[in-house]
Amino acid sequence: MIEPTAPTEHVTVRALSSSGAGVADLPDGRVVFVHNTAPGDEADVQVEKSRPRWATATLTRLTTAAPQRVEPPCPLFETCGGCTLQHIAYDDQLAWKGRFVSDALARIGDVDTATPDVVPSPLPFFYRNRITLTLRRLRNGRVVAGFHALGRAGHIVDMVYECRLPERPIIAVWKKLREAWEPGARLLPPGGRLRLQLRAESDGVVLLVEGGREGWDGRPLLDAVEGLTAIWQSTGTGTPPVLVSGTDSGSPRAFRQVNDSAAALLRAHVLDVVGQPTRAIDAYCGTGDYGRALAAAGAAVVGIELDATACELARAESPPGLDIVQGSVEDHLASALPADLVLLNPPRTGVDQGVVGALLARPAATVVYVSCDPATLARDLGRLAGAYRLDDLAAFDLFPQTAHVESVAVLRAVGGEVEANGGIAVDGEVEANGRVAADGTTALEDGVDATGAVDPDGAVELSSEKEEAS
Repeated sequence: MIEPTAPTEHVTVRALSSSGAGVADLPDGRVVFVHNTAPGDEADVQVEKSRPRWATATLTRLTTAAPQRVEPPCPLFETCGGCTLQHIAYDDQLAWKGRFVSDALARIGDVDTATPDVVPSPLPFFYRNRITLTLRRLRNGRVVAGFHALGRAGHIVDMVYECRLPERPIIAVWKKLREAWEPGARLLPPGGRLRLQLRAESDGVVLLVEGGREGWDGRPLLDAVEGLTAIWQSTGTGTPPVLVSGTDSGSPRAFRQVNDSAAALLRAHVLDVVGQPTRAIDAYCGTGDYGRALAAAGAAVVGIELDATACELARAESPPGLDIVQGSVEDHLASALPADLVLLNPPRTGVDQGVVGALLARPAATVVYVSCDPATLARDLGRLAGAYRLDDLAAFDLFPQTAHVESVAVLRAVGGEVEANGGIAVDGEVEANGRVAADGTTALEDGVDATGAVDPDGAVELSSEKEEAS
């Protein structure tokens, strides 16, 4: 909340942080982060949080609009936490995302590379095949349901149909769901707070309810909502979802990229750069999509995946030559090596130090790293420096209108002696790039983000604010 005495300052926005906030300078020399601004904007802003080296502020008046600024099509954009870049022209979004990648690699991983051109999404809007929304029951039977508010995680922005990110069938089902759940959302399970995930499948939309009491009857809601084919429920963290009503077409938590058309471009690129290995390891393999393709091309492939359901799906459709190992990559990679190719597709937190150690101890000829966070990619490339060189870098926009960007780095082994602590000996010195905070996120050098400024929104954990969506 803005303090009553908070000063108003006039600033010129000079950059974009990797959380989507505009970056400007206050008269006292501190950096200020302002959401809903674009590079080139001149604006009056009100400081809301002040720290010795940086501040955050809210936009109070736009005095001069940047050429790249556009009118956001979503009427909730300024307050909703669903996306941060709708006010910036799409071509400019792509240019900044390329900078997020190259700047992170240079600053965090000490890897100098040209800024990659970001492959655009075929659909800049209405591209998400799933969304997760929060429902809260308030006093007097009132219900609010939507995304978390921008900068106010405890507040929910009520969303009926306005969002421009989900595929249109999801929006249609969401609108009908709200109309059908009756006062107080009576047809949903009891509970003050629920998470509702809507996922588009080939035969309709599936609803996963997280939270609430078990034992409720979902049939009345399913019957009332056209296009809704199944309702699942998970009553607690880590609890497997149970089919409440409708058709079982597979687990609603099975991994799937949220942007089908852009993911197809990413997949085609990855399969192009992996080449034709004899022996490959598909680490964090999920349901085995890449591993199946490599095995079908004649490679002997070991897929490693922690999730039991994903392993079952991978084994059910695996061709000869694909062996699926259930467990963590850090526990099983060393025994799966050596290999011509190691394909890494880790979560946002990047790879464990044990994975780095295994790749340094027995280097693969090629490592292809598919990343959803430039900061953790940069940290991990820094850890691998000396044993591998960056041969190719590409970027893909799977999340238009948000600050997220996917990267594909191709590494080639160059040799080098491996230190016992996992570093690489280079002229007697050990590389030690990349520090990790206790929560698994990257601790940026001196707390500085890729724009050269401290980013309180989390330049590393981009999902913290706008990606309830993912």
